[in-house]
Amino acid sequence: MTGDKRMTADEAVSRLASGMTIGIGGWGSRRKPMALVRALLRSDLTDLTIVSYGGPDVGLLAAAGKARRLVAAFATLDSIPLEPHFRTARQSGTLELTELDEAMVMWGLTAAAHRLPFMPVRAGLGSDVMRVNPGLRTVTSPYADGEELVAVPALALDAALVHLNRADALGNAQYLGPDPYFDDLFCEAAREAYVSCERIVESAEFTADGTAPQTLLVQRHCVTGVIEAPGGAHFTSCAPDYGRDEAFQAAYAKAAADPAAWREFAGRFLSGDEDAYRAAVAEYAGEGA
Repeated sequence: MTGDKRMTADEAVSRLASGMTIGIGGWGSRRKPMALVRALLRSDLTDLTIVSYGGPDVGLLAAAGKARRLVAAFATLDSIPLEPHFRTARQSGTLELTELDEAMVMWGLTAAAHRLPFMPVRAGLGSDVMRVNPGLRTVTSPYADGEELVAVPALALDAALVHLNRADALGNAQYLGPDPYFDDLFCEAAREAYVSCERIVESAEFTADGTAPQTLLVQRHCVTGVIEAPGGAHFTSCAPDYGRDEAFQAAYAKAAADPAAWREFAGRFLSGDEDAYRAAVAEYAGEGA
């Protein structure tokens, strides 16, 4: 796909299908593509396998019955150690989990990006990762060292969803915060990738203010659609544009602990479109002022 790739979040999600394996970028409660996740919640998609360095994306999709399986190293809200909906889903047995070491997720995405069946790594050796994943295999180096390594299978994705600070209409995207969170690997490991951003800019703006070109990790050749979504990572952080909304996150976690409270929370914040969400969040913030 070439040329102008701009679309809405709902248009991007309309291109997906139930049963897909979807990679979601970001890390914990940092720069998650929450506007795209909320579009997933509004869709009729089900039976999804989610690959993620998990945060509220995982929790919301599990709570809504959208996710059947999770491939992840963790599911956290950072300042709240364990994602509450993830906890409930695991305790109730409604979410299948493939738990890998953080590095194994990275190398699984790398294998998929390079269209390799697996990558040999040391991560996971001597740990319970091998015990809880009996399907994992090891390989022996064909060289003189003869070292035994874990063969991490490729984490091939049907689609990837990521959020960055800026993008152009062609699909190039730029992060301005402290960490890329492997968003480029998610895009390269996927057949289709959808990038939401705080602001769509002209390509020349990426480096006009002296910003290093190394921040342009997500490139147009692997991007299918671009979605302008100001505040699209809320309530997670999107440094330097904004930090995590700790008050809202605390309210989210508190509501997640009680079914009646969650119904009220979801009705207020998740029952409409993205404009309705932003209006409800603004109203909530005003109540605490």
